[in-house]
Amino acid sequence: MKYPVAIDKDKVGEYSSLTKSGGGHFYDEVLEYRVWCHPDSGDDDYVSFETYEEALQFSRSRPHTAEEPLALVKQLEWINNPKDGVFEHHTGERITEWRTEWLDKNKRTEESISDFLTENAA
Repeated sequence: MKYPVAIDKDKVGEYSSLTKSGGGHFYDEVLEYRVWCHPDSGDDDYVSFETYEEALQFSRSRPHTAEEPLALVKQLEWINNPKDGVFEHHTGERITEWRTEWLDKNKRTEESISDFLTENAA
């Protein structure tokens, strides 16, 4: 598998569509994969999946109306970047949609944020 499986398959499809979009640099858990669809009727909606592979297959089966899969992730600690060169460590629960390629090598570890802040100190 290219990307992690959703943390709780029973909750896939139960998360709100109203989430943050992107950011944070690190993630803690993948909640689901989403494919946003734009049918001719104009009522945009998404379909949720447990795995990236399922989402990608669905997306490719609807090339004119479906976007590439996104990952819905939970962040318990993340980096805010309010302006160029400024990085702030935040804690709490944040749920956001990410481009799937951002999952690669960005799962948060105990050292991730402190290492990132040290490497990017002004």
